[in-house]
Amino acid sequence: MGYIGEIALILFATTIAGALSQRASMPIVIGQLLVGILLGPAVLGWVRPDSLLHAGAEIGVIILMFIAGLESDLQLLKKYFRPAISVATLGVILPMVVFYIYGEVMHQGFERSLFWGVVFSATSVSISVEVLREFGRLNSKEGATVLGAAVVDDILAVLILSVFVSMFGNVTGGQDSSMPLWQSLLLQVAYFVMVYLIIRWLAPHFIRLFERLPVPQATSIMSLVLCMGMAYLADLTGLSAVIGAFFAGIAIAQTPAHKEVTSTISPIGYAFFVPIFFVSVGLDMRLDHLLTNLLLIIGLTIAALLTKLIGGGLGARFLGFNLKSSYVVGAGMISRGEMALIIAQIGYEAHLLAPELYSEIIIVIVLSTVLAPLMLKHAISLLPSPKAARNDD
Repeated sequence: MGYIGEIALILFATTIAGALSQRASMPIVIGQLLVGILLGPAVLGWVRPDSLLHAGAEIGVIILMFIAGLESDLQLLKKYFRPAISVATLGVILPMVVFYIYGEVMHQGFERSLFWGVVFSATSVSISVEVLREFGRLNSKEGATVLGAAVVDDILAVLILSVFVSMFGNVTGGQDSSMPLWQSLLLQVAYFVMVYLIIRWLAPHFIRLFERLPVPQATSIMSLVLCMGMAYLADLTGLSAVIGAFFAGIAIAQTPAHKEVTSTISPIGYAFFVPIFFVSVGLDMRLDHLLTNLLLIIGLTIAALLTKLIGGGLGARFLGFNLKSSYVVGAGMISRGEMALIIAQIGYEAHLLAPELYSEIIIVIVLSTVLAPLMLKHAISLLPSPKAARNDD
């Protein structure tokens, strides 16, 4: 029963660390990650990775991606489709190219170099949203573009991750599959056809059917069944399970049960499984060679900041935004947050990240997440006041 004590310790420590992180104007996930480092083999050694924690972390990442899908606002994306596509696309392409070159320079090999690009192409704008709200810019054209681009970025990130793990996981010791490539690709195409049908047609009927059951929380339970089922099927086809969970969330978000499911599932995820996932990321970190790789960390952090800033900013600039507004949009896309941590952890387990550099990659993700709001605040300070901007319009 020792695992019961470990779970109690993890939940207590992550709650305190999360509160301290928010006090310091940092994302809660940073505190949870630091708990994993503190309690894990890197420092105290009180909690060690085992099969139970691994299972809890897997459920945590699936629920987290399901919630991300639930929170994806497709209506906002439709309204700001062109700038969102432009910002997200350039904000993905530039990090992919720069980090691939960086990885090759560091002799990481083709697959691992490319995966560096996959990790740092991700964006998590939850902290950017708070900054934009604080300055009254959330409903401005810059804020709406950042939110729309975040939806596109999330979709691109999970698609790229799934395809990448499917193609290269076997090469570096990931999943083992004797299935011919053409058959695997055919299954994956069939899976995405199924995803489209679920989002457009099956999910609403599915929800209406289970709303009639005289069982408490039947709708939320069956939404979780859909989430886990789509994640499992994605894994069977060679894709990442997170893509199934993410699109299950998008499917439920298009139904009238959206608010009920979100209000039920979010507390379960954030109270139990999600903290276990982020602690598990910290448990795999080592601190004994960080000083040796300090220059690498600094270089990767600068690249992480500039690639999203320039990529997202250029995307906005091409659609007619002025320089100051483009700076705000680019700065709003810098934070990597939980999305990059999820991708890094999946890549680590699929042997797509070199174990000796895993800790450095996680630290760079954390640093870019912490520095992102500071850059966004500076960018917003250069804009005219919201009232003056409305008068100009």
